Amino acid sequence: MAGLLAGKTALILGIANQWSLAYAIAEAFGREGAGLVLTYQGQRQRAAVEEIGAGLAARVLPCDVSQDEELERLAEALKGSGLDAVVHSIAFANREDLAKPFVETSRSGFLVALDVSAYSLVSLARAVSPLMSRGGSILTLSYLGANRVIPNYNVMGVAKAALEASVRYLASDLGPGGIRVNAISAGPVKTVSSRAVKDFSSILDFVAQRAPLRRNTEPAEVADAAVFLASDLSRGVTGNVLFVDAGFQIMGL
Repeated sequence: MAGLLAGKTALILGIANQWSLAYAIAEAFGREGAGLVLTYQGQRQRAAVEEIGAGLAARVLPCDVSQDEELERLAEALKGSGLDAVVHSIAFANREDLAKPFVETSRSGFLVALDVSAYSLVSLARAVSPLMSRGGSILTLSYLGANRVIPNYNVMGVAKAALEASVRYLASDLGPGGIRVNAISAGPVKTVSSRAVKDFSSILDFVAQRAPLRRNTEPAEVADAAVFLASDLSRGVTGNVLFVDAGFQIMGL
């Protein structure tokens, strides 16, 4: 079935480069006929995202999700766009807070991880949900570290737990307006952000050995799951975390 997102407009936040999961999602959304709006954070990312967006996106707009005024400007710029889908692919923690035991997480490091990685979904939903007059889908990306202790994931695991709880509360709040809110818990994938996790390559090796499918997750698999959650095929699905991780989450040992 082709054209699953034909006639829909999707906003995608969090593309850093062509190895980002958000980029794989943008490609899949474009393949299925969605009109795309991409965002970048600051002038440092602008050129890279504009290059990626050339020929792929209708618009590329600035947005730093930690700044309420930038979210307001984004919403203003999107007025009249008929927004149908939003992809939140944003997370951040200070590298030093990932490199030491969780008990040593600084107060400032804890706050910045929760602000950027979890609260930003709440503030984004508040800003753009009024533009989703036809209902639609808000999607974020999580990881198994929200539910289990993953070595060196530390404060980011706590932030992802808060993110998944936020998905459920937002689904309850926005459901009466026909807006669905879900998360994809993706298996480990080599991205810019994953390189901040110490010994990440050992996590990849372990998952490939233990997952039922005996391999790691591919970005295209996450992207296709995102297409499903953004499409009308998932019209009855909200408040859920969909695992796309080659089955690793079911394993005990």
